[in-house]
Parts: sequence; C-alpha cells; structure tokens
Amino acid sequence: MTVYFVGAGPGAADLMTVRGVRTLAACDVCLYAGSLVPRELLAECPPHARLVDTADLDLDQITAELLRAHREGADTARLHSGDPSVFSAVGEQMRRLDAAGVPYEVVPGVPAFAAAAAALKRELTVPTVGQTVVLTRLASRATAMPEGEDLATLGRSGALLVLHLAARYVDRVVEELLPHYGPDCPAAVVAMASRPDELVLRGTLADIAERVTAAGVVRTAVIMVGRTLGAEQFGDSYLYSPGRERASGSVSGA
Repeated sequence: MTVYFVGAGPGAADLMTVRGVRTLAACDVCLYAGSLVPRELLAECPPHARLVDTADLDLDQITAELLRAHREGADTARLHSGDPSVFSAVGEQMRRLDAAGVPYEVVPGVPAFAAAAAALKRELTVPTVGQTVVLTRLASRATAMPEGEDLATLGRSGALLVLHLAARYVDRVVEELLPHYGPDCPAAVVAMASRPDELVLRGTLADIAERVTAAGVVRTAVIMVGRTLGAEQFGDSYLYSPGRERASGSVSGA
C-alpha cells in the first residue's frame, strides 16, 4: 500500500498531469480537499473507491484515514490543490506517515502561480529586468513567518513577489511594499486561476488594492508585484542568441 500526495493543479480539471490522473484511477481511496479540488477530478477515481472530503477534518482525523487505508492495504490518493511542494501542508502529513512506517510518493501538479502567469500572458523571469521569483505569504490567520521573511525584508530584493493567501490583506501588502517598489510598480491579482470564473486584475501598487476591494476578491487568489509584469523593452535571452556557441547537430529546447 502506498499513499500518493497528488497535485490537482490550480483549478481547471484538464490541468492535472497525466500521471496524476492515472494515479487517481489506480487508488481505492481518495482523500480530497472539497473546497479547493475540482469535483470533476473525482470522476477519475474507480467507481468503488472510498472518497473522503477533508475540508472539515483536522490533521489527526486525516492521518487516521490514511492509517485506516494502510491497514486495509488500499493504495490512497491524497489530493491537494496546486502543487504539493508549496503551501500544501503535506510536510506534517509526511512526518506522521514516516513515524507510522507508511510508504508514500509525491505526484507534482501545476502550481497556482504558474496558472496565474498564464492568465496574465507573462513570463515571470525577463532578461535584464528580473530573474528572481519569490513565493511567499503573509502571517495573518496562519502560522507566523520565520524571522527575515517579512514583506519589508523580501521587498528589498526588488524581485518579483508572488503572494499566496494574501488577497484579503491587499492593503497591508501595498503599504509594506510601496517603499521598496514605488507606486508605479506593476501589480496584478489573479483569482480562481484557470477556472471558468477566473478574474484578472491589473494595475500598479498605487491602485491594485482599490481594484481588488472593488472586485470583492478575498480568497483563492495570488498577488504579484514586480517590474517583469510590465516589461516591454528588454534584451533577448542569450539562450537563442545568434552569437551563442552551439554544439554541432544539437537541438535547443523550446
């Protein structure tokens, strides 16, 4: 028996990986976050599969379900939104499975920030403008941030910031980043990325908070702040430069 932590992707059912779909189809038990995971994905589970909505379960209850499946010898999909590597709370689940001697694997998924970038039709790393992306969040109604990871500190880098779980606190985001990025710095908020009700808000640090408030966005959104969001005049990547030395007969990646 194996527990598979599966990334469901950002929202659209067809953005789940082929490996993820095949894993669901092979598991007799599926634990899923009902408030976040597309219901269409559950159709990929076998007809006889036991489906457990974890939206109202705490960590102990979720662990109990995983251990129950282990005792029954049932391969289990633990379906998380986005990608398990970022803000998924799989670390504490893995720790408990390690302690119980339960084997597990991870099946990556499309992260929310990637779907948001696609909605914006933007490359987040632009030659000569910005080559660093910082994924972070705010310490509000969640676990406190480690020392040195507050917005004021991260903002000094000038890198593109991608904030999860922060739409409700957009005013605070703007206040803390203005001294480092300036009011004219491009900013965007993408809510429900890749879903039918996707909403894209573009602006600057001077007006993005007003736009978010007017649209009523408070959850399931990412905030992006950085110069690469508005970059138009920049040098071509060295990857495809005519002057770059290439091995004879080699084929460059896309």
